[in-house]
Amino acid sequence: MKVLHVITGLNVGGAELQLRSILQHTRHDADVVTLYNPGPVADMIRADGGSVRNLGMTSNTQLSALARLYRLIGQGRYDAVHTHLYRSQIYGRPAAWLARTPVVLSTEHSIGENRLERRRMTAGVRALYLATERLSAVTIAVSPTVRERLVNWGLKPARVTVIPNGVDLRRVAFDSEARERVRAEHGIGSGDYVIGVLGRLDANKRFDLVIEAAAPLLDATTKLMIVGKGDEHQHLVEVAAANNVSDRVIFTGERHDVAAMLSATDLFVASSAQETFGLSVLEALANGAPALYTTCPALNGIEVEGRARQVPGTVAGMREALAAEVSVGQRERRTVSAVETEYGIESVTARIDDLYEQLAGASRRWFRRRVASGPPAGRPSPAATRPGTVAPAAVAAGGPAGAPGPNTADAETGSSSASEKVGL
Repeated sequence: MKVLHVITGLNVGGAELQLRSILQHTRHDADVVTLYNPGPVADMIRADGGSVRNLGMTSNTQLSALARLYRLIGQGRYDAVHTHLYRSQIYGRPAAWLARTPVVLSTEHSIGENRLERRRMTAGVRALYLATERLSAVTIAVSPTVRERLVNWGLKPARVTVIPNGVDLRRVAFDSEARERVRAEHGIGSGDYVIGVLGRLDANKRFDLVIEAAAPLLDATTKLMIVGKGDEHQHLVEVAAANNVSDRVIFTGERHDVAAMLSATDLFVASSAQETFGLSVLEALANGAPALYTTCPALNGIEVEGRARQVPGTVAGMREALAAEVSVGQRERRTVSAVETEYGIESVTARIDDLYEQLAGASRRWFRRRVASGPPAGRPSPAATRPGTVAPAAVAAGGPAGAPGPNTADAETGSSSASEKVGL
């Protein structure tokens, strides 16, 4: 099959890196288009031999981009269009539907209790999301938590399926040489104890909580390493100064050598206020490091073999857990077998590839039956002649479910003023 992935941007982030991993392991031919901001992940995909095109959007409400994306999809004659992240879904699903793509689907990577990818979940955002969702076959939720939130938000349960994010075990495997190299680069001794956090420096990550909790524990041989960049950088620098640990908190900036950075740590900490999956925790466990986390839906029901522990999202609760780990000292590197079994990128990508094929097969069966039975009485709605609207429940039955009504795309994306109100 020929698949086009549509994503909002390709800066370094969980969804973006997950897409790269899927592209490395898929059995189908795949291209990528980003709405804007190709970023470092686009360079990584191209270095892997993949194709990335930049739609070049200059504003969030540039509806001319819908026409450009429609033409790109039509010219590419794709068998499936797979959208990732809110804005690409709003533009990509209607464009693929209009281009009569046989299979249209999305992955929902990040929906919180009250925010969708750092966007307030207003009534307008919800209406536009649900309207364009009807132009696709299925939404992949990366965890049961995401599925539950989507259903509560208004998606029909039969149109949501769970396929988790995958961990590229080779990409994050422990590397003793890289450990020493990174430590030497930042003036960290071989015997020093390193607490590590990794991710976008965003308020939701609450790295300031980790700094405050760890401050009394930090000394000449116990350090906190913060890997990433973002809007919270200056705030975090100020928090470290206010706690008199500026010389014991190491800011590495953005790094792409994830395995090396994880290998350099002795304890991984994830302190997010909300999390839809918790990929960084899984990567740390796959690297063999013990982990503390405030929330990680991916670990629900997983036997962690004493390598991960959920802790309170308070300074006192986090400090108590950190102190217990620091007192033990450096632990033997040991991976968690369940992480490898449940979340290996090869098996996860195979499930996505299987879904493309199942949906394509259901779409073909439905069209064969329509041709055999002839057109229905009366004037059919435009949606009735569009492919790509086969819901998961219909795959087994071989027919469509939840087909969109006429002119949905025009009604929901027809004016830039309306788009501005809903947070495009």
